[in-house]
Amino acid sequence: MSSIAGAPGVQSAPPLDLAMRRVKGYVALTKPRIIELLLITTVPTMFVAAKHLPSFGLIVLTLIGGSLAAGGANAMNMVYDRDIDALMERTKHRPLVTGLISPRSALIFAIGLEVAAFVELWLTVNLLSAVLAVSATAFYVFIYTMWLKRSTTQNIVIGGAAGAVPVLVGWSSVTGRVDVAPIILFAIVFFWTPPHFWALAVRYRDDYRSANVPMLPAVADLDSVVKQIIWYTVALDLLVLSFGFVAPYARVEKIVYFVIALVLGGAFLFKSMSLRKDASPKNAMSLFTFSITYLTVLFVAMGLIAAIQHP
Repeated sequence: MSSIAGAPGVQSAPPLDLAMRRVKGYVALTKPRIIELLLITTVPTMFVAAKHLPSFGLIVLTLIGGSLAAGGANAMNMVYDRDIDALMERTKHRPLVTGLISPRSALIFAIGLEVAAFVELWLTVNLLSAVLAVSATAFYVFIYTMWLKRSTTQNIVIGGAAGAVPVLVGWSSVTGRVDVAPIILFAIVFFWTPPHFWALAVRYRDDYRSANVPMLPAVADLDSVVKQIIWYTVALDLLVLSFGFVAPYARVEKIVYFVIALVLGGAFLFKSMSLRKDASPKNAMSLFTFSITYLTVLFVAMGLIAAIQHP
């Protein structure tokens, strides 16, 4: 593993330039784009839980805590996975691989973020939200990263539970509890994760093979992968529709939700089934990109429907 002194361009870089590169490196450790996706599910969930508009201050405080927790989890993931990151084209430029940041510094940074997340959520939101956020990190790091990722093709299926916890955090931040509605939202994100991530893994299947990571598209034939993607998409669509029956919407708002759910679900299923004819990396990436749009539009719609109805 490279050291900072041995990283290309690090030793000769001017102090200010090196400092800025390290700051960017620490930001990269948190995987900001993944955090954005997690927060996209958190805020609309808070609107639905509030049945209208939650406190702006509560939204900000919940987002801060959630971002800190997710960032710490992602940084710990990079610390543990730096050996396989070095073998994959997609990840070989990460700061721990290049030596810009040392594993020890990254781990201290990650733990600091987790402590800050727990304390911030506990003191400003509630204890349940704090426990849920940090428990997601523990699951992601110890169950997914350190165990499942390198040992089973079901790694992202089970590990996806960690990425589904932010909806529970969002709901509990408003209500102080977790009941049926947020559990269905949790299941929605949980079942969305495999088709989303497997589509990406089809594009980078050679990367996973070279790193000896048993991601399903890297070890199974594409036909069986596509079948799994389709079945998970069907289950996802059913869960999204089922949420309409328990969501705290008025009658008209429920109808609007069902229409949006049917349109989005039909589009996702169509995109998934298109892989049966063309499972090329290009088409798989098209599904991957659409899956992000799908989740974003679905949750934003959930939040907007809650916001426009009378409190």
